[in-house]
Amino acid sequence: MLKNQLITPEGTKDYLFEEAAVREEAETLLHTLFKARGFSEVITPGLEFLDVFSVKGHSIPIEYMYKLSDYKGRLMVLRPDSTMPIARLCATRLRAEQMPLRLFYNQTVYSQNRTLSGRSDEVKQAGVELLGAAGLRADLEMTSLAAQALQRCRQKNFRIEIGHIGIFNALVSSLGLDDAVREQLRLYIEAKNYPAVNDLLDTFGGHEAKVLKRLPRLFGGDGVFPEAEMLLKGTDAEEPLSYLRTLYLKLNEAGLGSCVTVDLGIVNRTDYYTGIVFKGYIEGHGEEVLFGGRYDRLIGRYGEETPAIGFAVNVDAVARALLRNEGAPSRMPQTLVFAETGCEIAALHELDRMIIQGTTAEFATMETLEDALHYARAKGIDTIAYVTVNGVFLRSAKEGF
Repeated sequence: MLKNQLITPEGTKDYLFEEAAVREEAETLLHTLFKARGFSEVITPGLEFLDVFSVKGHSIPIEYMYKLSDYKGRLMVLRPDSTMPIARLCATRLRAEQMPLRLFYNQTVYSQNRTLSGRSDEVKQAGVELLGAAGLRADLEMTSLAAQALQRCRQKNFRIEIGHIGIFNALVSSLGLDDAVREQLRLYIEAKNYPAVNDLLDTFGGHEAKVLKRLPRLFGGDGVFPEAEMLLKGTDAEEPLSYLRTLYLKLNEAGLGSCVTVDLGIVNRTDYYTGIVFKGYIEGHGEEVLFGGRYDRLIGRYGEETPAIGFAVNVDAVARALLRNEGAPSRMPQTLVFAETGCEIAALHELDRMIIQGTTAEFATMETLEDALHYARAKGIDTIAYVTVNGVFLRSAKEGF
């Protein structure tokens, strides 16, 4: 027997029955919402050229991607991200479309997470991208839509955390950090690793270094802003902080105050995002299930500069929450249709009639009524329809004929 014939690769899994059903349900809930809000679906290839994800200033580290080559020897990857292929689309096939352009997707991304035990390398994501729209109205729409997405997936205890990447960028620009140190600091702040942040910044003097030490601790409600305003007074970070406060107040005005908080320590990829950044969390899942933000410079790497904002929902995580909170949906048909010998075609017609009327039904492949009854009882099917030359007879599978 081949060594790996009966197992799945690390970071992947099989989805069976109830898991597959709730995954489909989560996808349907999100699709329905996105379509109702005017977004149109696009599907990008699962295989892309490596160059799509290697644009200057926005590349994904090559060690995170699953790589292969085509018959010409060109390097290709399994799609590690959905936004960058959509940026490619926007710059090519969609360049003549009227802006703003509203797109949504539901597809799998692949990423190697060798140092993150328990993380999936294969994740189904449903997301939206608003292309060609800048400013407060677009940011307000997308952050409120993020909250609505989790609400639509029947998550009662969720929160959306918002931040602004411009605050971090403004502070670090005065320190003259090289790219490697800057990225290390970003990771420490993102993880709220206070000792590591302090140790790294102790070698730098000045007001900005002191503020950066405090940055990962600045999270919560409206009370975050007075302290942040004092700390950032006189720096280039004042403007993005003011903008963030305006957005936060607008979200409160929209009735989302109980589920939206501020976190100045959200510093998602600084080479990717340019403004508002946000994450979504649900009860029972320790990591974010939703993430997004504004990325005004990305599409320009493929063609014409275009402002953009979007977010993605981890469908697998939401599906697990639905399964945990609501239990498994029934996967058994309501009725088993069994044909008397010679009535098989009539039974197939009866099956079609039931399905049209909204009954879930299964055609019995057993040769005897006794075997059909035994099967129905074992599977938990409620009703058996016995099709004979004299008509169709319905009985409880438990009672039999």
